[in-house]
Amino acid sequence: MTAPLAHQHPCTVRVFTQRFSATPLGARLARHLALNQLHGWGIPHGTDVSDAAAVLVAELAANAVTHGRVPDRDFELRLALTPAVLRIEVSDTRAERRPPTSGDVPPPSALAESGRGLVLVETLADRWTVLSRAPIGKTIQAELDLPHRPQVPTQDAN
Repeated sequence: MTAPLAHQHPCTVRVFTQRFSATPLGARLARHLALNQLHGWGIPHGTDVSDAAAVLVAELAANAVTHGRVPDRDFELRLALTPAVLRIEVSDTRAERRPPTSGDVPPPSALAESGRGLVLVETLADRWTVLSRAPIGKTIQAELDLPHRPQVPTQDAN
């Protein structure tokens, strides 16, 4: 006896991947292009999701440039959008310098001039993790759960 097939809704996954120079300019460009891509996918500028994604991309790209930089090597930004989740991944080629994992980020001292980036990631992302990257490096993956948006069926214009 076989189980009846469950009705599955169609799922479109949109993906954007781009490499950037491991410089402050590359980090700023990553944030700008990410926001433009999200806007093109229907997540308008100024929304909660867009604003959270802007901070996440900015912090992860800045960390890749500051802590993950290897001379003459780029960092990579990857966005993946499903109906339920926006996944942001920033990869660099420095494997030996890994940040603390989710839940283990120490709070910065009150007078510290740095150390708040991963605190922001921890606060804004619904989930985040550090992954090994083949052939070398690491990827920081952060996810934002999207608010439920009812799918509006498209109608043919006659």
